[in-house]
Amino acid sequence: MIFEITTKGHKNVSSNHKSTFEITTDREIGPTADCIIGVGMDKTMNDFSNDFKDKIANSNTEIHVILSSENGHDEIIGFGHENLKLTHPTDIVCRTSDYTCDRTLMIKANKAARDLDPNLIDDLKNEKEMKVVIKLI
Repeated sequence: MIFEITTKGHKNVSSNHKSTFEITTDREIGPTADCIIGVGMDKTMNDFSNDFKDKIANSNTEIHVILSSENGHDEIIGFGHENLKLTHPTDIVCRTSDYTCDRTLMIKANKAARDLDPNLIDDLKNEKEMKVVIKLI
């Protein structure tokens, strides 16, 4: 199962957070938003089908988030969990921890914002478009 989102970078992307990364529908972020890597996303978790949500709400589901920009690419792998509500109207957060809330897409991710491809982050700092592919295995 695959779900695609388009988002873009922002001049304040720093990508310094050590345990999460986030994309949001918000168009503006402040300089302290060190986990947000994409703004103005065109879809939210509310656009996920029920089947997609059901598969994510399973701790055996492996979730791959593939991030692509003009000059950068990265793939992050994490896991679903039965406590994932997937209901937040504006934010999608991937976490290296096992913390869950309505913004959490996946837990136990193998990368956080600070671990992402530097070329990808440079593109995002320059406000380039980023394609986000969420693939469930």
